[in-house]
Amino acid sequence: MADNDWKKRLGIVYSTDPDFKYEEERKADVETLPPAAQKLTVSIDRRNRGGKQVTLVTGFAGSDEDLAELGRTLKIKCGVGGSAKDGEITIQGDFRDKVTELLIKMGYRAKRGN
Repeated sequence: MADNDWKKRLGIVYSTDPDFKYEEERKADVETLPPAAQKLTVSIDRRNRGGKQVTLVTGFAGSDEDLAELGRTLKIKCGVGGSAKDGEITIQGDFRDKVTELLIKMGYRAKRGN
């Protein structure tokens, strides 16, 4: 079953060349900038959330794994839930001051937005 990778090759034309080896395109790994080079903005958002408030951390430049790790750390320190995807960290509730303070202590250049 491990050799059954035909779904990855949909849209590829069949080759009659016996020496042909299919190579998949690989995404270039995004390097995460050091914390001092990151410029993060901490703001609050209420749109499309049923009147609930969330704290948004935007401006992160790096890999999804590092974004998820930073989001996990902030959620644990604030004691609430949230998510980290698409270059944004979402923390449930209004924690702008606390998140900004935590990011500055971690070495990030963070500023409080609206």
